[in-house]
Amino acid sequence: MNFQSRFFAAAVLLATIGTAQAQTTPAPAPIPPAPAAPAPVLTPPNAAFAAKAATYAGAPASKGHYRAVYQLDNSDPKLISQTLHNMKNALEDPRLKGKLELELVVFSGGTVVFKKDQPFEADVLALQQAGVILAQCQNSMKAYKLTKDDMLPYISVVPSGNGELIIRQTEGWVLVHP
Repeated sequence: MNFQSRFFAAAVLLATIGTAQAQTTPAPAPIPPAPAAPAPVLTPPNAAFAAKAATYAGAPASKGHYRAVYQLDNSDPKLISQTLHNMKNALEDPRLKGKLELELVVFSGGTVVFKKDQPFEADVLALQQAGVILAQCQNSMKAYKLTKDDMLPYISVVPSGNGELIIRQTEGWVLVHP
């Protein structure tokens, strides 16, 4: 092979290598999203249960007396409002009229609800007027550096909120923690 042939062969070889290096690997095709699961096919409701549900008005209050203790340990205004509203609803339930004894045990962040000059004072007073026991945790008052003078005048102070809940549950009270 003469010089010119070798030179031409080397040039072709280099050009081929350069072209191969310059080429890019094509991007892989995107993976199509998984098809959405088909909506479940609903069957018609059970006719016998539907008829029973249509006439059901709740459990009958067959006992002469019911006791529930509500736990409030959070300063979230929505939760406080919900708790007070739930207690009002329980007091107004016609099945429980004259049969219900309630207690609201407040501790930790919930302590705010029993402080003077807070937005829930009217609701708390309405519960007190309905005969609800309003129990504030003394440990929480100490933790927040509060005295009885900082609190609504018609509340009770218990040594600990948790202790009150334990005692009430042991006595058969139903615990409600909204």
